Amino acid sequence: MPEHHDSILPAELIDAARRVIDANRAAGRKVAVAESCTGGLVAAALTEIPGSSDVLGSSFVTYSNEAKVSMLGVSLELIETFGAVSIAVAWAMARGAVQRSDADIAVAITGVAGPGGGSEKKPVGTVVFGLALKGGDSEDIAADKRHFGDLGRGGVRLQAALCALELLMPGAALTDDA
Repeated sequence: MPEHHDSILPAELIDAARRVIDANRAAGRKVAVAESCTGGLVAAALTEIPGSSDVLGSSFVTYSNEAKVSMLGVSLELIETFGAVSIAVAWAMARGAVQRSDADIAVAITGVAGPGGGSEKKPVGTVVFGLALKGGDSEDIAADKRHFGDLGRGGVRLQAALCALELLMPGAALTDDA
């Protein structure tokens, strides 16, 4: 039974964060997060857990394209070609986060939380995740697009954060369920 928490965040999110911290601590792994549409929600959930500094060393909130370029080394050409919400950009964000931190694994999140900003090809609720391992070659970086639907801004951000936390579990892998 999860212990009571005095958090403004949903219990479901805190419980997922606790599992990530516990499992990665046991595995001796450090994690990093590169967040766009979730705006730091994943890092906020992880840091609710006492002792999370054993596992989370750094987090990047790169909401603007400029931040993705300057903080994570994502190429502006990539963003201009594919858009910020794309497999290519999520892949580059994850790679940048693992390269610019002490983490063994990094997850990246970029998406359209709404209420506006959606398009026919990328409707509200479209979120792309990237996953990268330290020291791996480019084949060890994966990205996947998910469609959560228009759950409202908060709903999309919550589902994206929960998904990102699942990806930080040891043994997790991206599978395309788009």
